[in-house]
Amino acid sequence: MSPQPLFLAATTSYAVNCALGASVAAGVVDTRRFRWVHHALYIATCTLAGAAAASAMLPALRPSGAAAAASARRAALALAPAAVPLVVIPRVSARTARHPIVALTAAPFLAAGLILSRR
Repeated sequence: MSPQPLFLAATTSYAVNCALGASVAAGVVDTRRFRWVHHALYIATCTLAGAAAASAMLPALRPSGAAAAASARRAALALAPAAVPLVVIPRVSARTARHPIVALTAAPFLAAGLILSRR
């Protein structure tokens, strides 16, 4: 099984959550009645990113073939630093400018993981 779908799902979940957060901050969308959607997307992003990294690193879940396994490991290692901003973001108030900055620091790592998972 290839970990690529999990990397794609994690990156998509992250992008959708960022788009929702940005649209709320810009006043385009009002989520007062369903604020939980943003939180659910955050949980989905964390869960999918963890599953993607685990699927690429665990020998039993890794794709067969030396080249595919090495590529999967590189993707997981590229994704790993995204854990830091994903852990920090709930502790940063959404009413501050730091919230989107911390959230966006995960983007390069999710993108790198996705790109490397496709090789």
